[in-house]
Amino acid sequence: MWIDSHCHVTADRFDADRTETLARAFDGGIESLISIGSGYGIAGNSAAVELAKSDARIFATVGVHPHEAHELDDENRDAIRAWLKDERVVALGECGLDYHYMRSPRETQLAVFAEQIALARELDMPVSIHVRGDENADNTDNADDESRDSFNAYDELLDIWKREGRGELEGVLHCYTGNLEFAEHAMQEGFFVSFSGIVTFKGSHDLREVARGIPLDRLMVETDAPFLAPEGHRGRRNEPLWVSVVGEVLAELHDCTTAEIARVTTENTRRFYRLPAK
Repeated sequence: MWIDSHCHVTADRFDADRTETLARAFDGGIESLISIGSGYGIAGNSAAVELAKSDARIFATVGVHPHEAHELDDENRDAIRAWLKDERVVALGECGLDYHYMRSPRETQLAVFAEQIALARELDMPVSIHVRGDENADNTDNADDESRDSFNAYDELLDIWKREGRGELEGVLHCYTGNLEFAEHAMQEGFFVSFSGIVTFKGSHDLREVARGIPLDRLMVETDAPFLAPEGHRGRRNEPLWVSVVGEVLAELHDCTTAEIARVTTENTRRFYRLPAK
């Protein structure tokens, strides 16, 4: 059995067949899934909470995605606090820094991320982290005037984590694509590392070496559905059922069985999100 530790099943790309998609996942060996609330406007968090209330196998997160940092105001702060108190909400996030697209200004991202980490510490909640650097950054209309080459999203994220988390939090680097050195520093600060379908891509040689270096007791798997369908399904909408494809590659990298990867990642995810014991 698997847990998809990070997916966006409230995305509108599932509107036509969400029930069928979830049924395929649960019938196909998915024990539970974590429905990520952020990423569709701050108000969109409510959809993940409501979905989690509809099925005991679904749990939700709530937070402010870095793309949405500019939306945060007092009304939204109150809404986020209220959602985080719901028993079906198991983490804050995904939140973090994104210097690739810069859909919110850097200084706004930094301030909002710091606020989110302080809130997680106050409420004693784990945190789902999104971090993306400026490699091959697009020149978007929303980019700020600062040179993104001058800043490192990974370093700035970890600095805020240390300052605001004060060693009292656990986090997960979702859909990790960074290097092993940063992952090792992050794990020392209480992080798990989660891999998505990207690690299955034929050209992802460097990322596979990073995944090989992550200890089993710090490893998670995810789909990030509807994005990043794994090898064999590329070009299609991703869905939670295919999390096992990610697990199969991780099993090869760690020279163990797929069943062992399923077991350890499920245990890690259950422990991290404080899910009920099976």
